[in-house]
Parts: sequence; structure tokens; C-alpha cells
Amino acid sequence: MYDTDQRKLLSALCHGAIFFSSTLISIGLPIAILFISNDPVVKDNAIEAINFHFNVWLYGLILGVLISITLGLLVPLAGLWFLLHWGLTIWALFSVLGNPDKPFRYPYIFRIF
Repeated sequence: MYDTDQRKLLSALCHGAIFFSSTLISIGLPIAILFISNDPVVKDNAIEAINFHFNVWLYGLILGVLISITLGLLVPLAGLWFLLHWGLTIWALFSVLGNPDKPFRYPYIFRIF
């Protein structure tokens, strides 16, 4: 059996790292946990968090280009995206802390890994 408290902590760190998305720590933390941990649930959460990071960055890039092209008319859409990506992250944190034996899966994202 795996330590439930450690599973909660590492899984929460994987998903919560997105709050530092402007730094390399945000993706580095789940990658490091993926290689360090032997727990299969933590590894699944780390992979899902890495995939979510790539989606956040991809959609942010697309949104940034669209805002530039429209000369700022789509700025409210950026606020909506910000709330959505933080909301999904908070949902993931509650999920892994409430049910540590099941990896969290973000809805509607592209999974590269």
C-alpha cells in the first residue's frame, strides 16, 4: 500500500503547480514528481497535470494571437479563460484531496502523454 498523505500531497503539488504558470517551476514540479514517485496514482496525476499545462499554454497562445489580431476586442475572453483554467485547477485539487486513490482527469483537454 502507498501512503495516503504522501499521495495527497504529491498529487496536489502536481495540479497546484499551474498557479505558477509563468515560471518553469509550474511544469518542472509535475515532471520531477513523475520521475521521483513510485506511486501509480501520483504518476497518473503528474501526467495529467503536464498535459493540462500544455493545454493552458496552447490556448493562451491562441488567445493572445486572437487578442492581438482583434486589437483587444477579445480581452473579456481572456478573463473567461483565466477563470476557467483556475477553476479546473481548484476542482482538481479538491478531487485529489477528497479521493486520493483515484487520479483526476481534466475534461476536454488534449492528452499528449
